[in-house]
Amino acid sequence: MRGACRVGFAPTFYFGEKTMEKDSVKERIESIAKNSADTAGIEFVHAEVVGSKRNLTIRVFIDKPDGVTVEDCASVSREIEAVLDADDFIPSAYVLEVSSPGIERGLYTLGDFQKFCGKLAKIKADIDIEGQQNFIGTIRNVEDETVIFDDTVRGILKIPFSSIAKANLRIDLGSEFKKR
Repeated sequence: MRGACRVGFAPTFYFGEKTMEKDSVKERIESIAKNSADTAGIEFVHAEVVGSKRNLTIRVFIDKPDGVTVEDCASVSREIEAVLDADDFIPSAYVLEVSSPGIERGLYTLGDFQKFCGKLAKIKADIDIEGQQNFIGTIRNVEDETVIFDDTVRGILKIPFSSIAKANLRIDLGSEFKKR
């Protein structure tokens, strides 16, 4: 049938292109956020880009030894916004959130694990390690690309950094109550 209009369903998914595009946006945002935080003398912790193209949210987490203030967040936010607006590489409206990583902050790099040696943490691995994937315990050390972890159930474990899907600090309520 020439010239006929076909009515039906079209696939609403894409393979690869959307992910690559979002990844390159995330990499640029991380670079901009790191530079902005460095300029303010604040540690850049992590950035994430969530949502769809029409409803994009950019989350930037910053920290400093005594904790970040609202002024710190506002200062870094203004700096990031100025660069994002000047570069204009995000084609739609977006929401920019700049905040502290919180008391149960995520651990994203080997440096984070090194920095928080001796602290209580939770680790989720993407492989089985001694029959388990979720661990709660104390970060003991970092050796090469391996986190030495004292799990409350299994004891001392060596967890390859490349197998950590997610990790964050945990509040040690016992020690918090002792402080007060």
